[in-house]
Amino acid sequence: MIHSTANFRPHFVMSFGAVFSLFLLQAGTPPVYGDDKAKTDSLPEYTIKRTTAPIKIDGKLDESDWSAAESVGDFEFAWYESGKKEQTIAKMLWDDQYLYVAYRCEDAHISATRTERGSSVWFDDCVEVFTAPNVDDGENYFNIEMNVNTAFLEGHHPEGLGSKSKERWRCEGIQIQTTVDGTLNDDTDTDSHWILEAAIPFAAFAHVAKHTPPEPGDIWRLNLNRLGGETNQQYSQWSPSTTKEPQFHSPGDFGRVHYSADEVR
Repeated sequence: MIHSTANFRPHFVMSFGAVFSLFLLQAGTPPVYGDDKAKTDSLPEYTIKRTTAPIKIDGKLDESDWSAAESVGDFEFAWYESGKKEQTIAKMLWDDQYLYVAYRCEDAHISATRTERGSSVWFDDCVEVFTAPNVDDGENYFNIEMNVNTAFLEGHHPEGLGSKSKERWRCEGIQIQTTVDGTLNDDTDTDSHWILEAAIPFAAFAHVAKHTPPEPGDIWRLNLNRLGGETNQQYSQWSPSTTKEPQFHSPGDFGRVHYSADEVR
């Protein structure tokens, strides 16, 4: 998808004929030097701990496990130009069936109009999970994009940016719920925040990931993104992309998540 004309806000920029040098540094791959190694060493990391009890996907985050889970840290604004940097708090947990992801999005003007799966949710207030679940195949990545209305789209790029699966990938069994502290699609007042909570089934990645569910100690490349909305549009990420223009489809910039055997406390 290309969103670079005057009539569209760029969700990601993909110039015709552009070639991106995307690579993943893992054990067994050739060593890297200089700026490349510095970039790899600077990528953020996060340890995902196991749940202690069932997580109810309701957009409320009132379980003790969510309270105990650590935030991934402040989101970065790699392409900031102007406006308030509205921050996002994101956390992750896991069990034998799901990767759980929660976002609390500071937002003074919350908006979303898309309601159908596969629609252009990136124009709405939207959060995303991008992941390459096999560390030995770092350009083979997935994207899941979810808006305030719980509408979502999913995609699989087996050979990196611009590639598509021979058969359309669908993240069957995903659960998404949201809550809004404010008034949706009304800019006459000031909103507080919105929350999105998702349970992403590991089975959806079984054809790429080394283990599903992951085994303790497994590492995935992963990024968490936020964008969209009608007012004060911003692009922010857990692991900031290094591209000149807004581009979330940059697996070389994804951070690392470590699946821990430890329960969250």
